[in-house]
Amino acid sequence: MTTTTTPRATPPVHKGTGPPAGARTATRRRRRAVALLYVLPALLPYTLFAVLPALHTAYLSLFDWDGVTLPTFVGFDNYRRVATDPQLRAAAWHAGALIVFFSVLPISLGLVSAALVARRSGRRGTSLIRTLLFLPQVIPLVAVAIIWRWVYAEDGTLNQALRAIGLGHLTDSWLGSFTWSLPAVGLIGTWVVAGLCMVLFLSGTQRIDQEIYEAARMDGAGPVREFWSVTVPLLRPEIAVALSITVIAALSSFDLIYITTGGGPGNSTVVPGILIYRLAFGGGAVGLASALAVVLTAVIAVAVVVINRLSREAP
Repeated sequence: MTTTTTPRATPPVHKGTGPPAGARTATRRRRRAVALLYVLPALLPYTLFAVLPALHTAYLSLFDWDGVTLPTFVGFDNYRRVATDPQLRAAAWHAGALIVFFSVLPISLGLVSAALVARRSGRRGTSLIRTLLFLPQVIPLVAVAIIWRWVYAEDGTLNQALRAIGLGHLTDSWLGSFTWSLPAVGLIGTWVVAGLCMVLFLSGTQRIDQEIYEAARMDGAGPVREFWSVTVPLLRPEIAVALSITVIAALSSFDLIYITTGGGPGNSTVVPGILIYRLAFGGGAVGLASALAVVLTAVIAVAVVVINRLSREAP
C-alpha cells in the first residue's frame, strides 16, 4: 500500500513586518536629539568662545576701525592690503620658513629617534631616553623661550661652549642678528616639537606586525632598508597627524617669537601672529588685523585639508 504525502503549503511571507517608515524616522530623530544633548555641554562653550568670536572677526575685517572711534565700512579693501602689503608678505614668508624648523626637521628627527628607540625596546634606559626626548613638550612655551634666551645671549651657554672649544670667532648675538635670528628661533621650535613627533611615531611602530620586519630581514634588508621600506610607509597616518600639528604650530606661532625676539631685530622674525598683535593693539588697525587673522585661519585650514587628502591618496 502506497502512502501519498501531501506537500505542505508555504505560509505567505508578509513584507514590511518591521515598524513603519514613520516610526523609524521618529526613532532616528529621538536618537539624534539624545546625541545632541550629550554634545551640548561642549558645543555651547565652543560656540560662545570660538565660533562667535571667529564670525565677529570676519565681520570686523570688512571695516576700517581703530578700536575706539566709529568704524568705516571698506568691504574687501583690507584683504587687498593683505595681498599687496610688502610687510604682510614678508611675515608670510617667515611663517613659511618656520615650517622647515617646526615640521620638516622635527618629523625627520622623530622618525629616526622612534626607529632607534623601537629597536632598543626592552633594554635598560629606553624609558629614560623616551622621557628626555618628550620633556620639552611638557615645559610651558614661555619658560622654553626664557631658557633659550639665556642660551642664545652674548654671554650665554652657546657662545661659552664655542669659546671653550676654540671657535670663539663663530660667536654671535644670535637673537639680535638679522641673519641668524629666524633660524635660531626655528631651532627652538625643532627642539620642542621633535619629542612629540617621536612619541607619535613610536606609538605607530607598536602596531606594525613584527613579521613584516622579519620578512624584510629574510630578504636581506638592513636597518636602513627596513626604515625606508617598512617603517616610513606604514607610519603614513601618524606622519599625516604630525604634519598637521606642526604646520599649524608653524603658521600660528606667536608666544615663542614674542618672548625671544618680539619680531626683531627690525622685522626679521615677524610672523602673522606678531603682526596681528601689532596692528590690533599698537597700530590702531583692527580691521586689517582681523583680515589677516581670517586669511591665516583659511590658509591653515586649507593646509590641513590638503595634508589629510594626500595622506589618504598616497599608495
